[in-house]
Amino acid sequence: MIICPACGSNVEGQLCLGCPACGARAVGPPLAKPEHHLLSYGPAIATIVGGGLMLVGFLTSTIVAWITTRGTVVALWAIIGAGEVAAWQLKWVSIPIAAAGVWGGSRLLRNVRTEPGKFGGLRLARAGYSMAVATVLLIATLISITVPERLRRRQWALEAAINARGYTLARAIMEYRDLHGTVPAQQDDLIQQLSTLPDPDGSIAEALRFVDPNGYQPTSVVAAVAPKTKTLRGTAIRNASLTTTPEPPAVSFTTYELRLPGEDKKLNNEDDLIIHDGLVMTVPEFLAYRSARTSAR
Repeated sequence: MIICPACGSNVEGQLCLGCPACGARAVGPPLAKPEHHLLSYGPAIATIVGGGLMLVGFLTSTIVAWITTRGTVVALWAIIGAGEVAAWQLKWVSIPIAAAGVWGGSRLLRNVRTEPGKFGGLRLARAGYSMAVATVLLIATLISITVPERLRRRQWALEAAINARGYTLARAIMEYRDLHGTVPAQQDDLIQQLSTLPDPDGSIAEALRFVDPNGYQPTSVVAAVAPKTKTLRGTAIRNASLTTTPEPPAVSFTTYELRLPGEDKKLNNEDDLIIHDGLVMTVPEFLAYRSARTSAR
């Protein structure tokens, strides 16, 4: 079967008899194959250029991060830290590009290797593919090194946000007590009463979004002064059954306990935050604080 060069249809038999589709005829025998073929270096050049650009781009980003963050400190830890910063900054861009570079380089390298009579530059193709793979492994290693530390910092950020809400509410309750002489007396009125305080930056309103009224328990501690009795000297006591009426409480202290949900946003768990009379504590810290006060009594 022969393909007609005029129309591209398949011709069975000799083309000199004419193409049944277009009628074209061969005017002579087919040309002889050339004795020597020029090798194509296109795949090898494409592989070395792709791998080189990936490696140079990452090294350039590392140098920029090294200069901006470390101040050109010539030390191994500074260079590794700059590489971690560069890898993390380029993770969403470099990873897809690196994966595409490795995949494309592997295909080009396979073509050069399997058809040596058609393609040349096997060493260049191998070098380019090696640079692409090395860049991918380097970026993945530096990113994996930073993951545990970044997870710890994320946890610190969450804890700092929860603690900030706790200190904001403790300050708001203290301001309310200074204005009214007592803290909010009922659970249902806590959010409504604290919302009346001046809040120029909106921090109190933001903190009240995470307050569950069921976690608020106001209590009162009353200190009473001992009743005063008159000392009778030189007089006869006619009635031995004197009744003394104690005076009303002299000082009244209002205390409270506010429990805030933790990271899971569920109340009465181990990650809750407890505000007790202005002290912001975790659950273990609050248990230790209460145990210490109980033993001190």
